[in-house]
Amino acid sequence: MPRVRLSRYNPVYIEQALRTVPARFPFPPSEDRRRWGEVAESVGKEEVERILAEAEEVASEPIPPLPATLFLDFKRTGRREGYERPRGRRRNNLAVMVLAECLEFRGRFLDPILDLAWAICEESSWALPAHQVELAEVDRPVVDLGAAMTALELAEMDYLLGERLEPSLRRRIRYEVERRCIVPYLSRHDFWWLYNTESRTVNNWNAVCNGGVAGAAVYLEEDASRLAEVLAKALRSLEDYMETFDEDGGSSEGPGYWAYGFGYYAVLADLVETRTNGRMNLLEGDFVREVAKFPLKVVLSPGAFVNFSDCDRNFNPPAPLLAYLSSRLNVPELAALSGPMVYRGGLTWRLRSLFWRSDCPSPPFVPSHHDFFRGLQWMLARYDPSDPDALVLAAKGGHNAEMHNQNDVGSFIVHFKGESLIADPGRGRYTRDYFGPKRYEHFVNSSRGHSVPVPNGCEQRTGREAAAELLDQGADGLADRMVLELKAAYPPEADLASLRRTLVLHREGPAGWVEVTDEVRFSSGPGTLESPLITFATAEVKKGTVIIRGKKGALKVSWEGASDLRVERIKDVDLAEGPTDLERIVFRRGPTSEGRIRLKIEPTST
Repeated sequence: MPRVRLSRYNPVYIEQALRTVPARFPFPPSEDRRRWGEVAESVGKEEVERILAEAEEVASEPIPPLPATLFLDFKRTGRREGYERPRGRRRNNLAVMVLAECLEFRGRFLDPILDLAWAICEESSWALPAHQVELAEVDRPVVDLGAAMTALELAEMDYLLGERLEPSLRRRIRYEVERRCIVPYLSRHDFWWLYNTESRTVNNWNAVCNGGVAGAAVYLEEDASRLAEVLAKALRSLEDYMETFDEDGGSSEGPGYWAYGFGYYAVLADLVETRTNGRMNLLEGDFVREVAKFPLKVVLSPGAFVNFSDCDRNFNPPAPLLAYLSSRLNVPELAALSGPMVYRGGLTWRLRSLFWRSDCPSPPFVPSHHDFFRGLQWMLARYDPSDPDALVLAAKGGHNAEMHNQNDVGSFIVHFKGESLIADPGRGRYTRDYFGPKRYEHFVNSSRGHSVPVPNGCEQRTGREAAAELLDQGADGLADRMVLELKAAYPPEADLASLRRTLVLHREGPAGWVEVTDEVRFSSGPGTLESPLITFATAEVKKGTVIIRGKKGALKVSWEGASDLRVERIKDVDLAEGPTDLERIVFRRGPTSEGRIRLKIEPTST
């Protein structure tokens, strides 16, 4: 039985629900001047003026060109930015002009909107080159993230501006969305992101592609029977997406892709619920609430979140998504996480930034002392959750075939004074090799880029069998702990009989401290063991200790069982945020049949 049984809404039920009520949508069309006046008042004069000024600027810009050679840049060089940046600018510019026209209603942006929307319709492919590689085969369109998002953006633009658009543009939008998205969506079942299989599970693509294509159909498809067919397929597919979360609502993709995927799930849920006047509810049930609360459980400090997997170090959940989920599911703590509304990206989220807002200030969110995701084997232990500067330990087990996987079984983060002083590098710059056979040659994806043991010089291997065994996990008033057997994460040449890692946040003392113990036993003879720490801060080696000094605070690391210590400076690590230096502090134990390395990590003022 699926955790969220969306397929209970079969095509017959959906069609009846659609026919029962006249078509309704979550947002007012631009002709509804009363509602748009209320929106302008709620966001404030300064923000409205900023949107209008940005729209004026982009309306006078030439449309960014997308020649065939630029599309082929990914195939030829592996780079994504050359095509994706001007492509994204087209959609960003369209979004801000559409919102400016809705707010102002003077018609001065309609012609630039026409030119830009027409140019998007003229693109040979809405799919990204990284997902299609070859120049477009127009008779076999690819439904990917880019195509699905574009379909929804054009559909929402068409709805918002309606008859104020050129009739030929409206016909063209319907033709292109139908040809590129709806027809292949209904006729094909081989898109990898549609369903879980024995060899592969779906991920955020499932929610984004279903949300984009089905969301566009909600706006554009007038035949209730055909719209019911689209929605029924989307809901069956989304059942598989919801199965990718563990029983505690956790996503192995990390909070960044939680926001991306579950964000589009929420977008579609809102559209469907409004369109059917509440007869279809994709957000009901305790499990959906647990998934929605995922960011609450991975808070390190205000504005900082666990960034395991491909997640940026500076990630913050989208404010409109948090506001919507907070209100819709009555989880006020989510709104408390929200930062300022950010108007960027395509129309889908710019539009919702105006409407999905928190009406009332929320009290500051205080996380739990202890959170644990059973299916993911993620543990978060906070010394004093009410103190944003207090010590936090985040650690993971898991396996090395997770979606957006990095070979990081047993990795951990130590966060202090609002900074991850022992860090996860996060998301690398996306290139052809990043998602190809050379993925684990990239520093941030390899176990060398994480604070995990290195037995006999061996890095972790990739695959579902490269998994941690959870031996113990728990918390009491004295300590939070997790004990993992890591042997299976390493190749045979590591010669392991056992490699046990124990991670503990001790609660005694004025600020607490973290203990990491690696215990090794080799199978056939003496071997070496290294226990590295990854940091973006500065490491200072002193007699018997290492000081990791950040911008606001510092950690003192003392050790037992290591005979050697070295600090490696890794230059220009290719992160999504740009080339960045980091340090790798390596504690090494010489040849031994069995032994341990114990690290004591504690806040310090020195």
